[in-house]
Amino acid sequence: MKWQTERELKDLLTSLMQYESISGSTGEVALAEYIYYLLRERPYFEQNPHHLTLHPMKDGRCYLTALVKRSKLPRTVLLLSHFDVVDTEDYGEFQNMACKPEELMASFSQKSALLPKRAREDLASGEWLFGRGAMDMKAGLTVQLSMLERVMTGMFEGNVLLVTVPDEEVNSQGMLEAVPKLKELREQHGLDYTACLNSEPMFEKYPGDEHQYIYTGSIGKILAGFFCKGMETHVGEPFSGLNANFMVSELNHLLELNHHYCEEVDGEVTPPPTNLMQKDLKETYSVQTPHTAVTLFNVLMMKRSSEELHGLLYETAKQAAVQIQTKLKQKTAEFQRFQQFTPIDSNITVLTYHELYQKAAERSGTKEVERIVNDAFANRGELGDRDFSTKIVSELTTLCKEDGPLIVLFYSPPFYPSVSSSDDPHIQKALQKIQREAKEVYGLDVEEVKYFPGLSDLSYVQLEKQDVGNYTTNMPLYLKGYALPQGEKEALFVPVINVGPLGKDPHKWTERLHVPFSFGILPALLESTIHGLLEKK
Repeated sequence: MKWQTERELKDLLTSLMQYESISGSTGEVALAEYIYYLLRERPYFEQNPHHLTLHPMKDGRCYLTALVKRSKLPRTVLLLSHFDVVDTEDYGEFQNMACKPEELMASFSQKSALLPKRAREDLASGEWLFGRGAMDMKAGLTVQLSMLERVMTGMFEGNVLLVTVPDEEVNSQGMLEAVPKLKELREQHGLDYTACLNSEPMFEKYPGDEHQYIYTGSIGKILAGFFCKGMETHVGEPFSGLNANFMVSELNHLLELNHHYCEEVDGEVTPPPTNLMQKDLKETYSVQTPHTAVTLFNVLMMKRSSEELHGLLYETAKQAAVQIQTKLKQKTAEFQRFQQFTPIDSNITVLTYHELYQKAAERSGTKEVERIVNDAFANRGELGDRDFSTKIVSELTTLCKEDGPLIVLFYSPPFYPSVSSSDDPHIQKALQKIQREAKEVYGLDVEEVKYFPGLSDLSYVQLEKQDVGNYTTNMPLYLKGYALPQGEKEALFVPVINVGPLGKDPHKWTERLHVPFSFGILPALLESTIHGLLEKK
């Protein structure tokens, strides 16, 4: 075996990191091929070549599956990981070394004063490996490859199917396309998926958090958009129109860090909403006020239903409409002390995207609506999913001019349903086994967290029982370039657990991995986890 000692695992991780597999880059494609060739030369896959596959995706990228079937028993554990990383621009002068940990750390040592205090102390300790992807999540993939190697030698009473995907950091398109294939492989090889084991890293709950965690679920996320259509006017006559930026600012005021959106489940709390994109849609400068604008919010959930959260967002949009109208009347009255005029009708209509589509179809006919949407797709160009979703909403509002100012609630990819197996007896039994071993052998208290806070591809392995209709109905791109694996042919329902490495500062230029835990203790804990998940339920 080649990937078992701390030194061997560190070397494997370094080789994976040196492929700059930034989401959407050629490095993402190259790394998938590299992993394939690493595994292809193993005797097991030389004898069973059809168990190792690079699966082409619609956009030309690939995800990889590697099945090691060492038992006549159907019990199988899915090992899930992603091999893409976020970009490296945040490394600044160190960017060309971001994916070369030895060079990066040597350079950090020469300029250690530039590092934050905690990172500087960790560098000096010699226990940490720095670089993009070290923590998130190539270390997890490294240890999973080590487990795959152990399965090949017959160390487990059951089977393991590794699936590693691209694009987790953007739209999770790799996992969305992999899920139907996993269902197909289950039928093809007669497998029983007892659990899906992810190895995303542990996240600190606060700076300096020294605790270790195992996650029995993953937090959910929607990207809620609010398209605002006001009324254009010349800046010299501001009260003759309604500035869309004024409308958006009121929505931002109501939503940003709004604690009423926080959800508490057994002591765990979702962070409040925060804005991820805001802009008006004027393409050039002029003295005409912006009459269309959009704001998009990251909203997290655990047990909250789509009906409840969708309703809450809709009510916030209506509250914003009332406050915009109230403030506009107030400002109008204040200006009328200087000049008398008849105020405009500033009533704002609030619609969901589904309601907008229906209203546009009633006004102009379904064929005209379909023509406009199809024309938008034909001329999409390089627009990403967020901007393109906004464009479709904007195009449909042109068919509803007579309704005056509008706020339209819609959803844009990516969408992550929340998942949890904290109540699953089989997962709990495996968890307790790991906790006992961590305490008795290593003196570690490993805590259960019911929802992994960093978002993960685990969200897509329990869609068979998910109610997401309120989101998908109001998502302009749904079934038009973006889809979730649903229905009997595509969706899965598999219990989930996340046991991963220890690191700090994911998505930061000080991202780093704690090597003694991640490559010294974690492999043993991960082996115990797999044994537990392969036991009879």
